[in-house]
Amino acid sequence: MKLPVIIGLILAGLAAAVYGFTHLPQMDPLMTPERKARIEASPHYKNGEFVPETPHTAMKPQKTSMWPLLMPEKGVHMPKDVLPAVKTDLKALDPREDVVVWLGHSSFYVQLGGRKILIDPVLATYASPVPFIVKAYEGTELYTAEDIPDDIDVMILSHDHWDHLDYDLVRAIEPKIKHVVTGLGNGGYYEKWGYPLAKIHEEDWYTPVKLGDDFTVWVMPARHFSGRMLHRNQTLYAGFVIESGGRRLFYSGDGGYDDRFARIGKQFGSFDLAIMEDGQYNEIGWPSVHMMPEQSAKGAEELHAKVVIPCYNSKYTLAPHRWKDPLERFSAASQGKPYKLATPKIGEAIRPFDPKQTYTEWWKIIN
Repeated sequence: MKLPVIIGLILAGLAAAVYGFTHLPQMDPLMTPERKARIEASPHYKNGEFVPETPHTAMKPQKTSMWPLLMPEKGVHMPKDVLPAVKTDLKALDPREDVVVWLGHSSFYVQLGGRKILIDPVLATYASPVPFIVKAYEGTELYTAEDIPDDIDVMILSHDHWDHLDYDLVRAIEPKIKHVVTGLGNGGYYEKWGYPLAKIHEEDWYTPVKLGDDFTVWVMPARHFSGRMLHRNQTLYAGFVIESGGRRLFYSGDGGYDDRFARIGKQFGSFDLAIMEDGQYNEIGWPSVHMMPEQSAKGAEELHAKVVIPCYNSKYTLAPHRWKDPLERFSAASQGKPYKLATPKIGEAIRPFDPKQTYTEWWKIIN
């Protein structure tokens, strides 16, 4: 066989592989005419994409190596030791109790006002489209789909990045989910993956989704971006306000700092609990799409939060900072703040509104 023919066959094979990979069912949402029309009618969709209320600053040339994302160094970019996680039997918890269980990264199981809530649940070993980068830290993979309770009142999705939207898990737990609340366009993933439309609530920013007499989930703004592979900013990234049983919770989702926290704090008055992004930042490269820990602490204060849980750390390496920097810096920035800082271990059930609940600085004894 002549060399040009061999090269042609190799190129054809590569092209077929790339085409097949980019057309996997987990890559893009189902974009029906109705869904597309709602997206294009949004005031936050401009010039063919969603844009944040506060424009992004231009990305600066990288002065730090991105190599840690591919090969994180143990003891620096990822823990050398096994993390001291605790597996809680979620199904055995008293459903009448207000309980929070950090599942790692930005994933939470929450019981609030008698409702069961999943926030950005990701249990995947790899938080990426390929199974060899962004691997979960040792000791953090505690839960499977079978561990999720059978009667989840709502699953919340902040945006469609791989470390927030878990294709295998989302499909596996569909029978357990009563409602999904997310930003515009993201419902296309759930519909494509087998969820009935009656379960899916995809809305624009500042929209309340009333799920019960005293149970409302508000879709709120974020300063971030979206897209899983080829199509960027065609689905809406968001934060959330959850009101249930007289309690109010804020979840930031991902996004750079701006004045939205002060505005949301003014709109709602205060929050019993704020779950704030704290990790995967880069001061040089992308300062407007993720907050620095000091900004996360400032945002929590502007929300008038009573208790604050930092998240988005301690499971995956997605930025070149030291793995424990987010917790160290958030803890330091919280000194003297009016809120109580809650730092549970992954999997640990905490009762954040119980004044007797205590926390340890567990990361200090881990290399």
